[in-house]
Amino acid sequence: MQALQQQDFRALVDNHPKAIMLATREPRILYVNEKFRSVTGYRSDEVLGQPPSVLSSGFHSREFYQSMWRAIGHKGRWEGLVWNRRKNGETYPQWLMIYPVEHENHRFYAGVFMDVGDMTADDERLASLAYYDPLTELPNRALFQEFLKARVSQRAKDGQAFAVLYIDLDFFKSVNDLHGHDCGDRVLQQAALCIQSVLRRGDVVARLSGDEFAAIIELRNDDDLQSVCQRMVQSFRAPVIVDHREYFLSSSVGAAVYPDHGGQASELLQNADRAMYAAKLAGRACFRVYDAVDTEQGRQAELLSEALIVSLKTAPEEFTVVYQPQYHLDTGKMAGLEALLRWTHPEFGAVSPADFVPIAEQRGHIHELTEHLVRCIESDLSEFPASFLRGLRLALNISARQITDSRLEALLNPLFERIRAVGWRPEIEITETHLMNLSRQCLDRLAEFCEQGVVVAIDDFGTGYSSLAYLHTLPVQVLKIDRQFTQRLGGESRDSRIVSAILAIADALELEVVAEGIENAEQHAKLRELKCQRGQGYLMARPAPWRVWSANLIDHSQEMSK
Repeated sequence: MQALQQQDFRALVDNHPKAIMLATREPRILYVNEKFRSVTGYRSDEVLGQPPSVLSSGFHSREFYQSMWRAIGHKGRWEGLVWNRRKNGETYPQWLMIYPVEHENHRFYAGVFMDVGDMTADDERLASLAYYDPLTELPNRALFQEFLKARVSQRAKDGQAFAVLYIDLDFFKSVNDLHGHDCGDRVLQQAALCIQSVLRRGDVVARLSGDEFAAIIELRNDDDLQSVCQRMVQSFRAPVIVDHREYFLSSSVGAAVYPDHGGQASELLQNADRAMYAAKLAGRACFRVYDAVDTEQGRQAELLSEALIVSLKTAPEEFTVVYQPQYHLDTGKMAGLEALLRWTHPEFGAVSPADFVPIAEQRGHIHELTEHLVRCIESDLSEFPASFLRGLRLALNISARQITDSRLEALLNPLFERIRAVGWRPEIEITETHLMNLSRQCLDRLAEFCEQGVVVAIDDFGTGYSSLAYLHTLPVQVLKIDRQFTQRLGGESRDSRIVSAILAIADALELEVVAEGIENAEQHAKLRELKCQRGQGYLMARPAPWRVWSANLIDHSQEMSK
């Protein structure tokens, strides 16, 4: 043991930036360096000769330590996260590496560790990058999984419940697409602060990847889970502000409870993820607690997602277009047609656009979807007579994520030329919630469309966060009132007042208004009373293939020419 007193050894080990402990096989602590004291709180004379278990938190099972020593025996080392206890009784996460050391025919075991909960020490900053996300300074996926394993091991002893939350930021991809990754990174940092503001002392939050976060929360009473999840969703009701600009996000949150929804760390995280996906299916900006039924729905959604990508690449015949007319509400005359993409899959049957369009956006295949839409419209228009019933409009939906796509202009220009050739005017519709996050470049591109004679409409108006000041700057000519307001019209209802307010705003900004989802005579009469210019819905006409409308338009044109 005389070798342990050599000056070169102390110079090397005592000033090492990580805590180091040397133990015998019995085991007994033989040596600790200076960093050991700053991490654990113990002086060397308080631990020398003691078993290393003096640091134990009691969180880990006997099986955990047996597995550790098996790894040392088979692989020559063990590395992972351990919860230990300081001298003052505080438990903390410690990243520990143990390996054997041979010296003068004796075997010792070296333990090298750091407090991974300490992000303030400059000497440990570089090492901590392996366990922390450098952008948000939150634990990364690997460290979170270790935290979760330790929490499961602890709760297996005391029987107390806790929950895992899986948090996904809705619509974040559009921020990256429209404003660039530098801006997206700053938005993520602010989003991480929003999430942290909801959690309590003792809870753990991590950034798993991209716009996905996870948390471990203690459950203090029966209502605790609902309360935390609600606050997590509500924390994104207000905009995220970066560089004096507002970004509107929301969060979809899934929760799984130990031990009801899983007895292993991996199972809990997976089920929280499945619950989060159920929240997205429910419309986003909400939370769901894990349920086996939701899991099956999530599995079906994943199958649908895979089927869509295959169909987009290999089965163009599955995609067709139907057209729904818009009418002048005062005269009943047709004002134009809206082209609506339909997908009929051999296994899933007719799939709603509300299901497959978001999938195409999320998985980066929205351009291929638009290609099918344009292909179908061009095919329908190919044999249509030119220059009659002039002045009608043909509208199609475009994703905001495509506005600055260099491929979009080449795709749309030939279609717009064909629409103009029949004496009509092209119109593009963009959802309001997406418009609110458009960059200056995107707005300039929309302005170019307007200059080229393309009508720009805000779809689903009333469901987003438009302010009058921002609405005034948008290069749009049409507001489409979302069907949820139209369908509840009547009497002195709140929705009647909302529609009246939208019409007043549109009048002040010299914008046209189209009411969607008109399904009965009372709604139609109320909209006429409120002076709404145009409308569409099942009361006037259901969507139908082109052959139906082309025949009607030709007949109507011939009647007018007599």
